[in-house]
Amino acid sequence: MITRQALSIVYHDVVEPGQSDASGFPGKLAGHYKLDRADFVRHLEAIHAAIGSKGVDTTDALHNHAVRLFLTFDDGGSSAYSPIADSLERFGWRGHFFVTTNYIGTRSFLSKEQIRELRRRGHVIGSHSATHPGKMSACDWDQLVEEWGVSTVVLADILGEPVTTAAVPGGFYSRKVARCAAAAGIRVLFNSEPTMVPHRVHNCAVMGRYVVLRGMPPSVSAALASGRQWERTRQSLAWSIKKPLKSLSGYAWLRRMWLNTVFREKE
Repeated sequence: MITRQALSIVYHDVVEPGQSDASGFPGKLAGHYKLDRADFVRHLEAIHAAIGSKGVDTTDALHNHAVRLFLTFDDGGSSAYSPIADSLERFGWRGHFFVTTNYIGTRSFLSKEQIRELRRRGHVIGSHSATHPGKMSACDWDQLVEEWGVSTVVLADILGEPVTTAAVPGGFYSRKVARCAAAAGIRVLFNSEPTMVPHRVHNCAVMGRYVVLRGMPPSVSAALASGRQWERTRQSLAWSIKKPLKSLSGYAWLRRMWLNTVFREKE
């Protein structure tokens, strides 16, 4: 079980320019989380330049690194298989792919065969819930049992082994979400709080993550991977503002407006 500090970075899909809907969830909001393929390669190159080829861990193969670095990918879009996994393997790295199980085998998402192949190649497969609810922290206990219980069983049936890692959709984390994850057999749960310090809920280690969005320069990934304080502090400050807003009923609308404004300014 993870007890030391760990630095986790969350990405989503990787697509060709202008083809945002080719992998993962469609739409403009989802597109803000997707990197163009050439940009993603530059992010990996920047990480490699910052920490070398042996700095990345997985939760099922921990090494003796001063600070463990996990590269994680949410949603289960088809780009996890190609180009993401291929790109990681060129550096000798393996990633964590969190799959929304109700979408397995549908357009722009991973197939069962691809999920098995990713695992065979040494990547970690985890749950990203069954349906990707809009606000998981608002789900009642029975809904959470469905989301975590069903998704882990589906993935275990595909892989032929227990699935013990997961990531919370949309960053809507609560202690109840973690308690239910633990009850479903999840031992490592990633959320979206930018912190390097894990905490425990029952027998589940809860890990924070730092996010990379479309348009962020490769220097962001390099700064995060190498542990530079300024980038971690910037994301932590933004989170401290955003966290209380997540409980508001209109938060999803506010986030959409903010993202649209940010990316409109960059275009």
